[in-house]
Formats: sequence, C-alpha cells, structure tokens
Amino acid sequence: MASTLLSARDLHFLLYEWLDTEALTARPRYSDHSRETFDAALELAERVATDHFAPHNKASDANEPHFDGERVHVIPEVRKALEVYAETGLAAAGMPASVGGAQMPQVVSSACGAYFQAANLGTSAYPFLTSGNARLLLAHGSPEQVDTWVLPMVEGRFTGTMCLSEPQAGSSLADITTRAEEDGEGGYRVFGNKMWISGGDHELTENIVHLVLAKLPGGPPGVKGISLFVVPKYLVEADGTIGERNDVVPAGLNHKMGYRGTVNALLNFGEGAHTPGGRAGAVGYLVGEPHQGLRYMFHMMNGARIGVGAGAAAVGYTGYLKSLAYARERLQGRPLGDKDPARPQVPIIGHTDVRRMLLAQKSYVEGALALVLYCARLVDEAASTDDDAGRERANLLLDVLTPIAKSWPSQWCVEANSLAIQVHGGYGYTREYDVEQHYRDNRLNPIHEGTHGIQALDLLGRKAVQDGGARLALLVETAQRTADRARELGGDEAVYAGLLSAALARTTETAASAWAGGDPAVALANATPYLEAVGHVVVAWLWLEQLVAAHGRAGDFYEGKRAAAAYFFRHELPRTGPQFDLVASRDRTVLDVSPDVL
Repeated sequence: MASTLLSARDLHFLLYEWLDTEALTARPRYSDHSRETFDAALELAERVATDHFAPHNKASDANEPHFDGERVHVIPEVRKALEVYAETGLAAAGMPASVGGAQMPQVVSSACGAYFQAANLGTSAYPFLTSGNARLLLAHGSPEQVDTWVLPMVEGRFTGTMCLSEPQAGSSLADITTRAEEDGEGGYRVFGNKMWISGGDHELTENIVHLVLAKLPGGPPGVKGISLFVVPKYLVEADGTIGERNDVVPAGLNHKMGYRGTVNALLNFGEGAHTPGGRAGAVGYLVGEPHQGLRYMFHMMNGARIGVGAGAAAVGYTGYLKSLAYARERLQGRPLGDKDPARPQVPIIGHTDVRRMLLAQKSYVEGALALVLYCARLVDEAASTDDDAGRERANLLLDVLTPIAKSWPSQWCVEANSLAIQVHGGYGYTREYDVEQHYRDNRLNPIHEGTHGIQALDLLGRKAVQDGGARLALLVETAQRTADRARELGGDEAVYAGLLSAALARTTETAASAWAGGDPAVALANATPYLEAVGHVVVAWLWLEQLVAAHGRAGDFYEGKRAAAAYFFRHELPRTGPQFDLVASRDRTVLDVSPDVL
C-alpha cells in the first residue's frame, strides 16, 4: 500500500533523475556513500516515521505538553520515538564524520527528514532544532564546546534550542534585554527572559543545550552588541557526566493552534530558582567572539528557515496524498448530464472541481519539495566542491533563495492543506480526519523563523540589491538557462520557456522600478507582493526543470508531472503580472494609510 506521508517515487525522481544526487559520491566528502546507502537511509526513514512518529501525531495534538509549576510533561510516545530515531543512526545521518556522523549529503538527509515532518511535525521539531544547534557550534564553537555539547547531541542524548525572542522584543532583536555578566572566573552569568522557545524544557533527553542571544555590559547598541552563549539546562562535569541544575527554568508554556506536540516555553534565566555554584545567574559559555552573536545565530536561523519551508512542504504533501486517497474512495454524485438517480454514484475524483483542487495541491506541494531539495543540493555543492567560483555561486544562489524557500511553501502548502479539507467536504474540518490537524500545524509556519513580511524585506531590501543586485542576477541567469534548454525541446516545454523568460525579465525590472525613487519606505511598501511574485517565478522555473528531466519518458508518473506543470504555468504563473505591476508602480496605499482609520 502506497504511503500517505510522501511519494517515494517522487523523491527518487527529484533526487536521482533531476538533481543527480548520485554524482555527489564521486566527491571526497561523500565518497563513502552510494546510491545503495542513500536508498537504505530513505527506506529506514520512511519505516521509522511510519511506525514510530505517525502513530502518536494525533495523541500529542490532543494531549499537548503541560507544566505543573515544576516539570514539563510530554506524552511518553514522544520519548520512545526520539530514542528509536537516535538508535537507528538517523539523528547523525547528515552530521560530519568528525563528530560521529554518517556525513550523508544534505539533500538526502533533508529528504529523509521530510518523512518525519510529514508524519509528526511536533515530534520532529526536537531533533531538527538539535541538528541546527549542533551545526552552529561546529561552525563557530571551540573544540571544547564541540566535545561537550555537540557530541551528545549527535548521539541523541542532548537536545538543542535557539533562544532569540523576548516578550517585549519579538522579532526586533535590537531590543532584547537579556544580559550576560562576567563572573570573574573566565565565565559568564546570564539574566533575562526568552519567549517562544521551541523544545525549551522537557525530560525527553538528559540535557538541553540552549543557544542564547544576550548583551554584554558596555557593548555597542542594537544588534551590534549581541553575543551568543551556550546555556545548558544542566551543567556538565569534566568527565562528561551531568552535574547540577542551571538557573534556566520555564515560567510557563504557550498553547498554540497547531504544532502542539512541541513544547513552546517562556524561559527565565538567572532569576534565582537555582544557584549553580552557589551564585546568582545562569551559567553561560561565550561562543566565538563578543558582539558577533547575531552573525553566528544566522548560521542556525538560515538553516531553520529552509527547514521551516521543508516542514511546510511535507505537511502539505501528506495532506494532498490523504485527500487524493479520499477522493478516489468517496462516492458522491454523478457526472454532469447524468441525472438518473438509479445510476450508481461515482468517486468524487470524477468531478472536475475536485480534480482542480487536487491538481492545485500537487503543483504546490511537489513544487515546494523541489524547492527545498534544490536548496539542500546547493548546500552540498558548496560543502564538497574544490572550485572556489562554484562554491561562491552556490552560496550566493542559496542566499537569495532562502527567504523564498522559507515563505513560499509556508504560504502555498497551507493553501494545499486548506484544499485538502475542501476535498473532504464536511468531514475535512472534523478531528476524526487528519487534514484538519495538518492545516492547524502548517498555519504556524508563515510565522516561524521570521514572518512572511520579514522574508519579503530581506528579499527586496537586501538580497535583490546587495552587491549591485548580483544575487538576483545570478538567480535569473540560472533560471534562464533552464528556459533555453526547454525551448530547444519544443512543444509545451518551449511554450512554458517563453512564459518563464518573460517572468524572469519582470523579476529584475520590477526590483529596479521599486528602488528607482531611492526611498526605502516607498520601495519596500510592497515588498510582500514582490516576494510572492518572485516565489511563483522560482517555482515555475523548478517545474520547468522537472519537465526537462521528464522529457520523453512515458507513464502515469511523468504524465502527472506534466499535468501539474501545465496547471502551474497556466493557472498560477499569471498571478505574478498584477503583483509585479503593483510593485513597479511604487503604489503608496499601504504606506500612506493612517493608523487612525484602520
């Protein structure tokens, strides 16, 4: 029976027929691997996700974590699932061999991870945050910090978090007030409060490694004065054993509309619940240099942004597959023109509007999965090439795609989940069917790791204009090469190539028009429509990439690809015209409206 988490056939197409993942094994970094090890990892991920993550997805939603004033309680199935995840080696699959990892390409480990995100977004958040935490410390931590904190995280004994937001600051990190004071012994004590901390407290693992943004007294104002600290839940002795409790404790939990299986906490640091070493303050360990904390944290944040997009794609994908299965089984109504009540009812997939909704979902979720895997392939390219120019190109392309990879799946795969509910009809919004929870879970992703609007400002305010627009120019140039290849194939591919080329031209022209007046307030007033339009252009490009890869191949799978691509080019890409027009006009409607009239 085919899985309703993800399509293994689609993953194999994306990895091997399109992205040529197997070619990575010729590079020294990945030379210990082969197509066989990749397939084994994917099969293991599907099995563990199906057997150990999916079964408690509804249970952890209905019985969310709770805080009794002293301890945070999580249903026991979560701990069991995480233990299996660690025991099978999946926790270490994408980590470097230097810390005991399998050093598998990011594109393969991302594909494996998508199974867990599709199966249980709440439980999968714990290991995925941990992986990002470990990667940051590998990049910027000391050898001692790697030994103390990263190795146990790779083994699955510790989990990790990222602590940025504060109740009064939200996404405005310049306004954080958490402070770190030198303790006179070469260490630091941290004082303050952090809000919205996923995985912030639990007893699922031996320890929790918090990465905390804080300011040192006398440092530069704003974001330039932010430093980064490791603040563990428990101190660790010199021999690696767990020591006394640190002074970081939950003040309470946030109760969300979805993603309920992930603890989300307000944490207090240094308020006196504990006195490690007999002194006030939470013990913290400075990562790297003072006042470089936000730069370091972006290492984790950018990975997390693509991870959010991957989670959105995965949850959208499983909702699509479940609505597709339902549409094939649910009998209701008769074909247009057949009004005879004595005739049997037909599966609802026979109705045109249901097929429209299914095709829309397919175009969104398969396009989103292609986008996040393409970004993962760029990570591998940068990590494994000996060509400095190739590495720079991959990093620049990844940089401009990151806000799109975060926001586009988070917008359109939520829409896919909405359509999955619609396909189910009245059953869709009942808790007895999975698609209701998938929508609630996925609706958080447009906010996670920088809201839609923040990503829009990043794209139009920075990525599109930095270095004379080099990043945006590289994106357009790369996509145009796809259009040139497709045009040579003739047929629909050539038609779509023309449509893509026109949209690519508007991508750069509109950015220039937005900034033509030189006023950032005017240029960025319509940054969000620009992000949405460019996101559609990027996904159209990746659909054309898939069409080129599928060219000349027969069978239902490839016909499905061609149908989804046709839908996207004919129904979705035309949305971008009015959006580009609006941005290019430097419309002032949202800029000039008085708050008093809203």
